[in-house]
Amino acid sequence: MAPLIALVAGTAAARLAGLLGVDALDGWHPALRIGLALMFLLTASAHFLSRRADLIAMVPPGLPRADLMVTLTGVLELLGALGLLLPATARAAAAGLALLMLAMFPANVSAARRGLTLAGRPVTPVGVRTALQVVFVAAALAVVFG
Repeated sequence: MAPLIALVAGTAAARLAGLLGVDALDGWHPALRIGLALMFLLTASAHFLSRRADLIAMVPPGLPRADLMVTLTGVLELLGALGLLLPATARAAAAGLALLMLAMFPANVSAARRGLTLAGRPVTPVGVRTALQVVFVAAALAVVFG
């Protein structure tokens, strides 16, 4: 739920800043870019910090070099988050992040089916994870097409 909270709170805070006179954040589109960037900075940090081992375990069995995949996806999330902050690259970054989320979704399903944990708690159940994924991808697509 932390990524959803980061997305919603980051978007709301950025929108409020826009309403209070920060011209660069005046509108839902730039505010959503900030919320998504915050969400991806949060999720990317897990790829390198205390939850790294859990994320490596989430990579479906049979895929090679789970550790490298977790590093690569973390780097892509970081680059995408930075790209969202620049108006010139925001749409391309959001499109890339939407594709990345779709590519990583099977790992979330696999982890739920295998009963894995993340930070000592069961991973998000498939139904809830699917609903969250729809929200996250929709937010990215709103930046792409907004």
